Amino acid sequence: MSQIPASVDATLDLLTSRGYLAERSLATVVYLSLRMGRPLFLEGEAGVGKTEIAKVLAAALGRRLIRLQCYEGLDVASAVYEWNSAAQMIAIRLAEAGGETDRDQLAADIFAEKYLIKRPLLQALEPDVAGPPVLLIDELDRADEAFEAYLLEILSDFQVTIPEFGTVKAPQPPIVIVTSNRTREIHDALKRRCLYHWVDYPSAARELAIVKSRVPGIGARLSQQVVGFVQALREQDLFKVPGVAETIDWATALTELDARALTPQVVGDTLGALLKYQDDIARMQGPALDKVIKEAVSDPAA
Repeated sequence: MSQIPASVDATLDLLTSRGYLAERSLATVVYLSLRMGRPLFLEGEAGVGKTEIAKVLAAALGRRLIRLQCYEGLDVASAVYEWNSAAQMIAIRLAEAGGETDRDQLAADIFAEKYLIKRPLLQALEPDVAGPPVLLIDELDRADEAFEAYLLEILSDFQVTIPEFGTVKAPQPPIVIVTSNRTREIHDALKRRCLYHWVDYPSAARELAIVKSRVPGIGARLSQQVVGFVQALREQDLFKVPGVAETIDWATALTELDARALTPQVVGDTLGALLKYQDDIARMQGPALDKVIKEAVSDPAA
């Protein structure tokens, strides 16, 4: 288990050691979240590296990563806990068969911890020899507002109240990363419990460094053209512009095809690694595609 970094520079080094090339502003808010024990709320477009922050922190600090993937209809039974009703029913029948008649004692027995099925949020409150885990609450904007409200107790007091069992409180707060793609607004009450950062698309220079780090086999010329093309593509009127994750996927795909430079043929054949909507792919055909390739190839940086 690694120690919590003692400075912003140390946080930058920690993230870089795991291949995450963060801007200083992001490293600063990560550092403050770690030192202050406050949840970190990250917003931004899909594919800009929000989820990766939690993965990198868990790996770099030697902590367990507990991930709760949010979705519409997510409830307490899936996210926090539920009782093993089948095992409880068997226990009741065995007690009745054995002649036990003390209902209060039976109720206490069947609502014991051994019948409690712990889901991600409850697991994150348990002590761990490696240190408090990293709890990733991913894409909270996909969950319902009722579930968002349920999180308020967890994010403020790091505890869960189970009516039949009692209150479970973390001996040490977990490292909490909450992400949102902003498909809807998250309530202010939740944001107040967190430190906040908007994760934006990287600059060309930073994205080039990311590509070189994540796709080590790529040539210098191709990597510059890839970044130039993606940066130019983000200026187009598309339904969904590519994120950093798509840039890495595309660079990897081009490397697998042994491409040395961008051409209309190779870009057209692999555009599905960058754009995930047919309307966007159709829009980037013919003269529109040639124009973006020309910008990427003629860029002085390329």
